[in-house]
Amino acid sequence: MAKKPPTGATAEEPVAGATAKESPADATAEESAAGATGKEPQGGTTAQEVPAGVAAQEAVAQAPGSGGDGDGIGTTAQELPAGTAAQEAVAQEAQGHAPGSDAGADDGADGGAGADGVHDERVAAVRRLSVSGRRWRAAQLGFCAAALAVALTAGAVVLGAVRDGGTANAAAAPVAVSPQLLASGDLDASITSLQAHLRAQPKDFGGWATLGLAYIEQARTKGDPSRYPQAQRALDRSLRLRPDNDPALAGRAALAAARHDFHGALTYADRALKQNPYSERALSSRIDALVELGRYDDASKAADVADERRPGVPVFTRYAYVRELRGDVTTARRVLEQALSTATSRGDVSYVASALGQLAWNQGEYKTALTYYARALAADDSYLPALEGRARAQAAQGDSAAAIRGMEQVVERFPLPQPLVELGELYEARGKKGDPQKARDQYALVDAWVALARANGVNADLDTALAAADHGDHKAALKAARAEWARRHTVHTADALAWALHVNGRDKEALPYTRRATATGYHNASFLYHRGIIERAAGDAKEARASLKSALDLNPGFSPLGARKARTALGAAK
Repeated sequence: MAKKPPTGATAEEPVAGATAKESPADATAEESAAGATGKEPQGGTTAQEVPAGVAAQEAVAQAPGSGGDGDGIGTTAQELPAGTAAQEAVAQEAQGHAPGSDAGADDGADGGAGADGVHDERVAAVRRLSVSGRRWRAAQLGFCAAALAVALTAGAVVLGAVRDGGTANAAAAPVAVSPQLLASGDLDASITSLQAHLRAQPKDFGGWATLGLAYIEQARTKGDPSRYPQAQRALDRSLRLRPDNDPALAGRAALAAARHDFHGALTYADRALKQNPYSERALSSRIDALVELGRYDDASKAADVADERRPGVPVFTRYAYVRELRGDVTTARRVLEQALSTATSRGDVSYVASALGQLAWNQGEYKTALTYYARALAADDSYLPALEGRARAQAAQGDSAAAIRGMEQVVERFPLPQPLVELGELYEARGKKGDPQKARDQYALVDAWVALARANGVNADLDTALAAADHGDHKAALKAARAEWARRHTVHTADALAWALHVNGRDKEALPYTRRATATGYHNASFLYHRGIIERAAGDAKEARASLKSALDLNPGFSPLGARKARTALGAAK
């Protein structure tokens, strides 16, 4: 989640890239078997559960990293002799995963980094779904399923939950990983050098732990779910070499969080802290897990402990988010500003500046938000949360043309539910000829994303419940929201369930949930808007007026369509 930055490396945790001059490692049979069973369950539909004859069934069976022993690495076309059949097969894979072209099984220390070109093709394949409709090709779906699974489990969080004012508020799944892996400027090169080091020093348990964390980060940045099994094998090997070593346990906490298993993340973080109470990564993961489980009092205490033991950018940003959830915006801003003043890497600067931009946007301070987003983009002009935040602030200021251009740039690279919904709503709000169809195209892509993510075994409930409530199947929205509420009670899940109940005409039942979503003091105009609409539908006109006015006073441009509806409802209630 963008309010919670990557966890920093500690002095006792080795950093990938330290042996950059060494050559890549090859896989061994022993390493290939490591962690093959996978200990962390992933909910969702399996290939066997998809109705026979559905193209998605074939896609799941063929998708790289969708199951089995393969890591989805394979050989690139450049590594094959020109004109060979194998080269042609890889070329076909760049268009869509060819049936029967499973990549070879590798261990945690093997594998390429995943080419950006392949990832671009995956994104393009997702977009083609809106045109092809029911005539989906299994080859396209295989690539899409792989890309979308990672987009949800990690990327969606970074792009989605940094902001809480959109129409489809995502939960924030933390990704605890060493920022040095990004600060080096080339994660792939760092992984390659670390693989080489482990080839020469296979008993380096710390190196295996760092490699596992690097694979988790690579899964997020490359759209390659095969990295999660690799990460698990690397971390398991570290633990076999040195049982209960805290870097590997902290790595398992990060992996569990990436898979949305927050109970598991908390368990591993606690185990790591038992071994090393000063593990920055474990301290950060523990805060993240408690926040995502809705245990805010415990998260606040955990943030205080982490701040005492390991003050720094990773802890500061988590500390700030916990305070923001409790309504203490002043402290949150002060701590984030402190974090920004101490940030040195491009990744940290863009991350913290974007968090400050989002905090300002949540309070309706659009000019301040744009200043922070500009600083984030000065550090990294391709940083998607900053690009998305800038587009949102531009829309709130009335510059719809710039906002649409910016959001189009975001969804072209990462077609995830919230930016897709926001772009669709920007088209609807603009209302030019052809815009209604453009909006429907974006919402159709959300539906495709949901179907593929679930077919690939990913829990997409909270990330999609609000999108479905506003622009999809209302019954499906309620089912998803109930399922997520059964797992964890956060302000985000409370709001999602309340809104899903509302669109299904169950406003009396929705009232306690919408009030719970706003009970912590969290400054969120979307939550207040939902509460006001639900209160109005339930017959409480006085409370409805207060909630709707609070939403618009706080952030009058919180949503292209929602803000307009809030003003209309407030006018009708007077």
